[in-house]
Amino acid sequence: MNKSLNRRAIMTAMLAGSAAPWIMRSTAFAASSCDDHIVRMGCTFAPDTLNPFATWAAGWPTVFSYDPLVGVDAQRHDDRKGFAKEWSVADDKLTWTFKIWPGMKWSDGQPATARDAAFTYNYLLGSIGKPDELNVGASNTSGLENVESIAALDDETLQIVTEAPSGWPVDNTTLIVPEHIWKDISYADARSTFRNDPPLVGTGPLIVSEFQQGQFARFVPNEHFRMGKPAAAGMILNFFATADPIGQSLKSGDLDYGVGLTPAQWADLSSDPAIVVGQSRIEQRNFLAFNTLPGNGAGSTKSLQDPAFRDAIGYAIDQKTIVDRAMRGHADPGVGLVMPVATDYYSDLSDIRRPFDLAEAGRRLDAAGYRDTNGDGVRKDKEGKSFQLELITGAASGTLEMPIAAVQLIAGWLGQIGIPISVTQLDSGALQARYATSANGGGGWDLLVAQSWLSPTPADLLSLGSSKLVGTQNMSYWTNEKFDKLLAEAEVTVDLKKSRELIDQATRLIYTEAPYIMLCYPLLLEARRKDCFEGWGTQDMVSMWSSVPLGRLRSI
Repeated sequence: MNKSLNRRAIMTAMLAGSAAPWIMRSTAFAASSCDDHIVRMGCTFAPDTLNPFATWAAGWPTVFSYDPLVGVDAQRHDDRKGFAKEWSVADDKLTWTFKIWPGMKWSDGQPATARDAAFTYNYLLGSIGKPDELNVGASNTSGLENVESIAALDDETLQIVTEAPSGWPVDNTTLIVPEHIWKDISYADARSTFRNDPPLVGTGPLIVSEFQQGQFARFVPNEHFRMGKPAAAGMILNFFATADPIGQSLKSGDLDYGVGLTPAQWADLSSDPAIVVGQSRIEQRNFLAFNTLPGNGAGSTKSLQDPAFRDAIGYAIDQKTIVDRAMRGHADPGVGLVMPVATDYYSDLSDIRRPFDLAEAGRRLDAAGYRDTNGDGVRKDKEGKSFQLELITGAASGTLEMPIAAVQLIAGWLGQIGIPISVTQLDSGALQARYATSANGGGGWDLLVAQSWLSPTPADLLSLGSSKLVGTQNMSYWTNEKFDKLLAEAEVTVDLKKSRELIDQATRLIYTEAPYIMLCYPLLLEARRKDCFEGWGTQDMVSMWSSVPLGRLRSI
């Protein structure tokens, strides 16, 4: 049998005219075999640009081509270092020194030095306070307000001095970019129109050579990678609107690896002898958000601005049932802002945690003035008006898809307590446009079921309540001066015990005010084939925070 026809073959004739346009939309599934040594992966992420200063949606694929200075993975694993090979902080807890890999080069052969790292951070720093401040993408100005200076002492030494003790120099996930490519890009272009089209120039093992938005990113091996040129001939990362095609493509051999699988797919693939499945805790939070805005962008009823109304709704959400039924057990029940994987800061809030109790939800709504005054089964607001809430939902790029079954459960529970719900499903771009600030055309919705997947640092754990991130990470528009003060103090606290206290206070404050109801913390469900490549990770097959293990994969 011709293996190339059996392995990854696209059955064009069989699918012609069928309901499977996802396979026919790109050349990324070109007929191939293990012999081409090209890694094929599938995900549900939807990057809109390759410019890390302009979007939160491009972690995959940009993290395979660029490195953070240190970031999450390098602090967890000795073999997952980024742009810096090692680092230290002085006794004053203010002066950080980073040693850059000696002799490292960009993929175009130019030297990659501490001067590029200094440029990247000073590029961001110089934008602070300007109309075009670089505060809209994953590489942003957050945390830099506490920085006194950033300088390259020589090609291999970067020094960062902070104004107060802070973990930001190692915790930030800013991607280091080459000065010789970015030095002439204006702030206005960097935060909007500059797409950073391929080929990228990076220090990662795989360099984006082609990008088709909504379809795929193609990579070539970095000839100058610091650990040696990767053995794989390249990689194709396929982007899917839903997880549905990923499972079948793994079974057929069209993909080597898939992430963001549904529980049903994962269960099906776990019985396939050609496939290995894995699951692990991650930093994602799935939540129900309330539109707390008054005035422009407000929801359909003022009740959304009332903490008593939101608190009562919290009693009508059964997180355990969401985990058991919608997530099929592949999640932890939602509680507060901090997810279980952030072990230094997690608390189950047992002393203030709301139990699931529809009767109690009804009593609290009654007490707050939201009653069914005419016996029609629908509650009225404090002005005596009936209301129906619009719930919008969708999968934000860079996060795992939330099963619609969870939304259906929520709508059912709220209906039982006299609050009718209409559901609107949106794609990633449309969803982001709806929860943007009113000044940017967003708002006007009532409830939002969405996800957030950031790092386990104090700033990111508390980002959902940050007034600086309203319309991006803060999707409820809720602001609170005390919360912001706790966040600001947590950002400049390096003592773990003190940091825990600050985060616990902030978590309890926002839990009580209830601009969000945490639904669950999903597990990452992934799978890979056994037949083409070896060198995959064990605890996590592919890191969500770095390029590991893609530079190490070898053909079998």
